[in-house]
Amino acid sequence: MPTETTPRLELRSITKAFPGVLANDQVDLTVMPGEIHALLGENGAGKSTLVKIISGVLHADSGDLLWQGEPVTIPNPKAARALGIGMVFQHFSLFEALTVAENIELGMDHSGNRRTLEARIEEMATKYGLPLEPRRHVHTLSVGEKQRIEIIRALLLNPKLLIMDEPTSVLTPQEAETLFKTLRQLAREGVSILFISHKLGEIKALCHTATILRGGRFITSCNPAEESPKSMAEMMIGERLTPPERSDTDHSGVGRLVISNLSAPAESQFGVKLDAIDLTVRGGEIVGIAGVSGNGQSELMAHLTGERLAPSASMISIDGVAVGRKGPSDRRDMTAAFVPEERMGHAAVPDMTLVDNALLTSHRRNGFTLRGFINRLKSEGYAQIVCDAFRVKHRGIRHAAGHLSGGNLQKFVIGREIEHTPSLLVANQPTWGVDSGAAASIQQALIDLAQGDSAVLVISQDLDELLTISDRIAVLHDGRLSQARPTGDFTIEDIGLAMTGHEMADNTGPSEQNNTRSAT
Repeated sequence: MPTETTPRLELRSITKAFPGVLANDQVDLTVMPGEIHALLGENGAGKSTLVKIISGVLHADSGDLLWQGEPVTIPNPKAARALGIGMVFQHFSLFEALTVAENIELGMDHSGNRRTLEARIEEMATKYGLPLEPRRHVHTLSVGEKQRIEIIRALLLNPKLLIMDEPTSVLTPQEAETLFKTLRQLAREGVSILFISHKLGEIKALCHTATILRGGRFITSCNPAEESPKSMAEMMIGERLTPPERSDTDHSGVGRLVISNLSAPAESQFGVKLDAIDLTVRGGEIVGIAGVSGNGQSELMAHLTGERLAPSASMISIDGVAVGRKGPSDRRDMTAAFVPEERMGHAAVPDMTLVDNALLTSHRRNGFTLRGFINRLKSEGYAQIVCDAFRVKHRGIRHAAGHLSGGNLQKFVIGREIEHTPSLLVANQPTWGVDSGAAASIQQALIDLAQGDSAVLVISQDLDELLTISDRIAVLHDGRLSQARPTGDFTIEDIGLAMTGHEMADNTGPSEQNNTRSAT
């Protein structure tokens, strides 16, 4: 690291309160030139509030902010950009109806000629392995592709301080390492990087220093190279971390979910067509689907939920019933449950209360409604059960879902589905952007559900997660699904390469129908 002794950024006693919540409580933070500095904490620990203050989105109630040794006030994001602060948010600030280039242009004070900007976007996208078509409309993009816009927009500003919130959540291990090489080069050139990630292995490998927040307060600083992911996680949550545990069970029963030769055209010129997908998920097992975002995950999920109907009813069966031409409500009536990728707006309505969000997928179950009337007592009780069982931190079940942190909302959405004990659960990115403690609890809940003879299908870009919880793993690339094989047959590097289109080595003999953990 450079030997400059004046901090690039220094926060002193930063405090920020919202109604009923003290988000930041006398927080101190120092980031040096050329330092890759991790900001760690549970969901709701105050990380997002702090970086929004640094980037001019929010203003502190009290405390001082120094930039390169001088006290400054950052009234808005434009002022932050003028100082040289670039920000990649976990939740995107994008206009769905505009193109990639138009969205990036809106975030730049001097973007220049549109054609020149598009060329710069393509150059940056190629350089960092983040494919983007500048003229593509944002509403056609997956969540992962939307994050690429935020990363490229920040890098185009040539920042002195780059704040990155979960930047690798949609990358393969190989792509993440490419990004790390870039970040290390930027650091050598004197750029400071404030790095937020729940992948503590990445923190250990990449970051020089880590600041840990808990409950809105500064807890400690450490050198990640001298810690383990487990020790950092325990500093974050303030208690011992219990990793997910599972026992081997017999998965030789009849498939609860059977996908047979599912093929479907792309909905738009930018979509992905599904090509002859075959997969069986049996009761008692977890099957993981790996893949880089934008390779058909959204399309496959839409067909599994019934939001998009299959060309033929027989292409998708649940518990032996052909449902390819049935909608979401009919499939839920068959005790299937679904957790979509986008928790805010798709899985939950931000302006609705937790009680009403619990009803969104439960109104036809358990007597929550009768002849068009809502049983408020039952629905409120159910929302409270979900919050208690999944340790959801909230201001009250009658408060809006939009008030929850991302991780707590994710726990609520997962809990809302699991508490019904569905015979089939399909979850798309179940732990995206959540902290280690929350991820472990969600993963354990998925394992427990499967061990109760439910079938669980997990679509995820977190390979560590898939290797931890899955009995079998398949890879989705360009709308084609590889054969699902026992998890123990592969390394994270094998799957990462398959996610980029390389053929997975066939280390097994049994067919897809018999290739389960119990057959090995």
